[in-house]
Amino acid sequence: MSRKKVLVLGGNFGGLTAALTVKHELHGDVDVTVVSSSDEFLFTPSLIWVPFGKRTRRDITFKVGPTFEDHQVDFVHAEATAIDPVAKRVETTAGPQDYDYLVIATGYRNRFDVIPGLGKDGNAHTITTLEDAIHAGEAWRRFVDQDEPGDIVIGATQGAGCFGAAYEFLFNTSYQLKKAGLKKKVKLTYVSAEPFLGHFGIGGLPHGETLLGMFLKKEKIDAVLATAMDHVDEGRLVLADGRTIDFGYAMIVPPFSGQEVVRRVEKISDDNGFVKVRDTYQTETYDDVYAVGVAAAVDVPWTTATPVGIPKTGFPTEQQAHTAAVNIAAQVRGEQPAAHKAFGDIPAVCVMDAGNNGVVILADKMLPPRKHGVLIPGPQAHAMKLGFEKYFLWKMKHGQVQLP
Repeated sequence: MSRKKVLVLGGNFGGLTAALTVKHELHGDVDVTVVSSSDEFLFTPSLIWVPFGKRTRRDITFKVGPTFEDHQVDFVHAEATAIDPVAKRVETTAGPQDYDYLVIATGYRNRFDVIPGLGKDGNAHTITTLEDAIHAGEAWRRFVDQDEPGDIVIGATQGAGCFGAAYEFLFNTSYQLKKAGLKKKVKLTYVSAEPFLGHFGIGGLPHGETLLGMFLKKEKIDAVLATAMDHVDEGRLVLADGRTIDFGYAMIVPPFSGQEVVRRVEKISDDNGFVKVRDTYQTETYDDVYAVGVAAAVDVPWTTATPVGIPKTGFPTEQQAHTAAVNIAAQVRGEQPAAHKAFGDIPAVCVMDAGNNGVVILADKMLPPRKHGVLIPGPQAHAMKLGFEKYFLWKMKHGQVQLP
């Protein structure tokens, strides 16, 4: 009997975790291939520090080839161009790849089309990719070098789900303004689709609104909430209700969509290019095709006046990847997938950095209803994020994905 082949599209949080976990679960008795358009692993939570010169590419990336080689996983540095779930084949820029089981861990694309004037060569920056963060840093240095730099707008658009990064960048910006002696010269405004402070795209946590309100008051930051953005002119953000906010520097987090190669497979994807999955992370249509991380579709369990997305990066991605890998291993052994982990039941674990301060966010479930949820503020959160960054990069580089 020939060995089964597992094909993984994507080599970051979800892809690397799924590939190595399948190998571990089956004690190596499976062929695993990873196809990724990037040959680097990127620790995305640290992108908030790149614009301020606190991190470089070298600090937060590593080459994935040696990691996969050490664990007998084949790595193909190429882009997937077509997925055929009936033929069980993926076309890539390096040639076709057949599979018995497929894991889609292709991450996200920025949806800049939602807000004209946002994105590459636009009037506001973002930090959701390494290249975006580098460009935001170039603009930041030009901003602080001016005698009269103007004001700053930081926010997240309607449909965005990565509110944690927006908050982190907001408070890090305030901290950097103090260090540069510009805090009294620059007005800082936070603009968000959230219905209230601390919603985070997860419905909020007890006392979160009060805590975030205290943070903003202490840092003298204005907030404009529950509002959509219309477009970004040069030096001016125009809101959907016609209000305008002038700025000398702006960072705005956009919504995400799935990769185009996934969106084209109509039987598995939704209109945004995300893959519709069960709580086993199998697609709704094919038992042998899985999707994890941002690539997996998640239903928003509420309706807000301004659309709000859900965060899917980081810890939730890892949890989904482990669940998918365990189920694939079961199928390879001739068993039924028995691991179930609905997205809303994944614990919420996050450390929000604020320069030299921060907040630890913990809850028993990602989405309500919950039994427990707490936000713990203090400088220990900053220290925890620094320590976790080093630990996680070490863990992934050495392929120790079974560790917490």
